[in-house]
Order: sequence, then structure tokens, then C-alpha cells
Amino acid sequence: MTTIHRLAGTALALATLLLGGCATPPSYDYTAFKEARPTSILVLPPLNSSPDIAATYSMMSQTTAPLAESGYYVFPVTLVDESFKQNGLTVPADIHAVPIGKLREIFGADAALYINVRQYGTSYAVIASETRVTAEARLVDLRSARVLWSGMATASSAEGSNNNSGGLIGLLVNAAIRQIIETLSSQGHLIAGRTSTRLLSAGRPNGILYGPRSPMYLKEGVPAQ
Repeated sequence: MTTIHRLAGTALALATLLLGGCATPPSYDYTAFKEARPTSILVLPPLNSSPDIAATYSMMSQTTAPLAESGYYVFPVTLVDESFKQNGLTVPADIHAVPIGKLREIFGADAALYINVRQYGTSYAVIASETRVTAEARLVDLRSARVLWSGMATASSAEGSNNNSGGLIGLLVNAAIRQIIETLSSQGHLIAGRTSTRLLSAGRPNGILYGPRSPMYLKEGVPAQ
């Protein structure tokens, strides 16, 4: 083999490795989801890993719209919350520990959505201030205990903002003002809505599948394999 051929072979191998490294990651495995095809979803009060006590019910109240728009019947938040209270359950961690068979017996839902709010609220970092909400979720079949889907999403008030003008003093002032405004205006609830939409809307890459109430049902709308 000539030197030219060896160099050509090496270049081809490197190109293959580079292309492989840039390849699109595989799509979510929807096998269990497609077999179960849930029609109704019970949203449990989310766990709250953030320091803001408003995170649980702020996020929970934002889940109904994207799930309903995706084609599912979603049990009303107030009904779910009151049902748990009547059974002496007020702490999300205790509610998440309820056996799935019991949840199925009480509510008759096909699946339950377990959410954990990782970040929630406004933070100040000298020259930048933002309100960020990050949440992860698991959809569990209450008939078989199989995890049908899981995902994570985040949203921030700083998305698309331009903080490069006004010099250092301007940055400091803008950050302080932004923190005050976003804290007083409960910006976290608005950002929680964006996070919930990204997390729970069907048709997004690796998102949940469409439910039976959607015209897209069984058409999937997921990325090509």
C-alpha cells in the first residue's frame, strides 16, 4: 500500500469518527408508551428540590394545559389535592410513595405523572439576574407499573436578553432591578408555565406522545428513527 493510500485511509477513518460524534442521538424508546396508550393522567403534587415553597403548586397548576392540549384527560388539580388531604396526605414525598395500585383504585387513572422541581425562583449573581425553573418528570402506567416516558426541561427569564450594554455599572444596576421586579411579580410562576409546556407538550423531540383526544393521535409526530 502506498503512502498516499495509507493517508487516504486514515483521513477516511477520521472523517467517519467525526461524523459519528456529530450524529443525532437516538430518539426516545416509546415501546412501552405505545403498548399502554393511556387516556387519562393523574398529576401528583411535585416534589420540590428548590428553596422556594411556591414551586410545588405553581408547577402543578401549570401541567393541565399542555397535557390537555396533547390529547389527555387530566384530573383537576383541586380535586386531586383535596382527595389526598382527605386521606391525610399533604406532603408530596408521602404522596409519591403511595402504591400505584392504590392510586388506580382511588382515581381510576391510566397513568400518573411524577414531577420533581429541581430549580425554581430568581437568583442574583452580581452582574446577572434571572428566574429559572427546571423540572423532571416520569409518566408511570398505573395498570402495569411500567415507566412509559421520562424527561426534563428548563426555562429562564434571561433567554434572549442582551446584557452587554451600559458597561459594568449598568450591568450591576440592571441585575439588581431585574431581581427585585421578578421577585415581586412572581416571575417564577410564568417561567414554570414555559418549563411545563416544554416538558409536557406532545410532538416535541423525545416528548410525550399524543393522547386520544388529539387529532394527531396515532400519527405520533415524533422524530424519525
